[in-house]
Amino acid sequence: MGRHQKRISVPKSWQTSKKSNKWITSTRPGPHNKQLSIPLGVALRDMLHVVDTRVEAKRVLSEGTILVDGIIRKDLRFPIGLLDVVSIPKMEQSYRVLLDRKGRLELHKLAGTEASKLCKISGKTIIKGGKVQLNLNDGSNLIGSNDFKAKDSVILSVPDKKIIKHIKYEVGNLALIIGGKHTGKIGTIKGINTVRSSNSNTVQIAAEDEEFYTIEDYVVVVGTDKPEIKLGGEVIE
Repeated sequence: MGRHQKRISVPKSWQTSKKSNKWITSTRPGPHNKQLSIPLGVALRDMLHVVDTRVEAKRVLSEGTILVDGIIRKDLRFPIGLLDVVSIPKMEQSYRVLLDRKGRLELHKLAGTEASKLCKISGKTIIKGGKVQLNLNDGSNLIGSNDFKAKDSVILSVPDKKIIKHIKYEVGNLALIIGGKHTGKIGTIKGINTVRSSNSNTVQIAAEDEEFYTIEDYVVVVGTDKPEIKLGGEVIE
């Protein structure tokens, strides 16, 4: 993948102008799918508006003043994606990456430098010594136990990634929808329909104004009676 790509061909999740410069920085291969991530440098310039140019973004990042999930990132092309937390300690500001109702990435302002992170467990692996490794949706791994199951969620402290809370994927818990026509909605899981075929399991969700079905891959549990992380709030445009 080159360092740049044509603006007209950027993923639909990017909220960037397609009619200004012909070229834009591309994401480097990393923890997130290209279709649901955006380069850190582009986010600083086009979403947070803390810099005006790519050169300024490069300089700010080189100073080590931008953190993603509590870790200093200096790469313009580093991909930030769903549920990541971008922090600027000098400004005492943090932002969480979420999706709007059209499936576009947006940055939601958090209180101060709040930095806990929610991750979905995408799978488990048994590693050397019989230990259970949790594989998370952002590409990272943690040592856990058999108490954790795929599709559960965990709240992590950052940057040390210690598990603060375990949220089970089960009926009655709250879920955030991250794909399909109900993207961005939050509702209660009313039922989980296991399909005995290669098709995806379906989940019945009760939101404020409607009930609907979606596939399991689009569901991220975020709490029991209320979300364990801030979802919503001021959107930076």
